[in-house]
Amino acid sequence: MQATIRLRLSTHDAHYGGNLVDGARVLALFGDIATELLIRHDGDEGLFVAYDSVEFKAPTFAGDYLEVEGEIVATGKTSRRMSFTAHKVIAALNDPARPSQAEVLSTPLLVCRATGTCVVPLEKQRYNATR
Repeated sequence: MQATIRLRLSTHDAHYGGNLVDGARVLALFGDIATELLIRHDGDEGLFVAYDSVEFKAPTFAGDYLEVEGEIVATGKTSRRMSFTAHKVIAALNDPARPSQAEVLSTPLLVCRATGTCVVPLEKQRYNATR
C-alpha cells in the first residue's frame, strides 16, 4: 500500500537564513504519509514508534515543491514497517531580483529517505481480518 503527497514549501516553513527549510519539516510530512497509510490499512491513525534510518540527501528551500511517498513494506500483528522518500520536483530559484522564478526539474532530486515502524493496537484495527 502506497500514498503520495505533493506540496509547496512556503516561507513559513523556512527556518534558517536563505529560506532554508529544516529537515524536521520533511519528517513531519513522512508522519502525515504514515498516518494516511495506517488509516487506509487499519482504520486508525496508530502511533509512529521509531525511525530506523533517516538520510538527508539535499537541502530544501521555501518555494520548492516536494513529492513525498510512503509505503507499508511489512506488517506484523500490530506493527507496520514503512519506507519513505521525498523528492524535489520543482526548485525555487531564490534569486532576490526575480523572487517568483522556479524551475521544473527534469529528474526529481532525492532530498530525504527514511524507514520506520508504526503500531496500531489490536483493539484499534478496524480493517485487519487477522485479529
